[in-house]
Amino acid sequence: MNFLSVFYLCQQVIPKMHQGGVIINTASELAIVAQPLYTAYCASKGAVLSFTRSLALEYAQSNIRINALCPGPIDTPMLQQEFNLDSDPIKAQEQGIATMPIGRLGKPEEIAQVALFLASEAPALMQSSLHQNP
Repeated sequence: MNFLSVFYLCQQVIPKMHQGGVIINTASELAIVAQPLYTAYCASKGAVLSFTRSLALEYAQSNIRINALCPGPIDTPMLQQEFNLDSDPIKAQEQGIATMPIGRLGKPEEIAQVALFLASEAPALMQSSLHQNP
């Protein structure tokens, strides 16, 4: 579903983008760094990232900018559910945070700010790039 939803959406939207535009796909840091027990997730997000890069090159001359966000751990209900599956959820969260260079989980609104920037005209030369938060 991670990859197919991106694939089908791009397939439907790109033919209608006659004047150009911006597509921002969401992959994951796990598209870049593998993690045990998350094989299918890593593979699907890796597919999103590779698809984004290839598509960006195909449509660059059509004035369609296509980039990917690759967020790391973001403090969302989905991530909290992951922590709660552990026998010691608090310890699991502390261990996850300990791996973060910024010493905390990312916030959804921080990812939204990056997406807003990418959707603006400011990064007009950014094409086929990935944006990863630590």
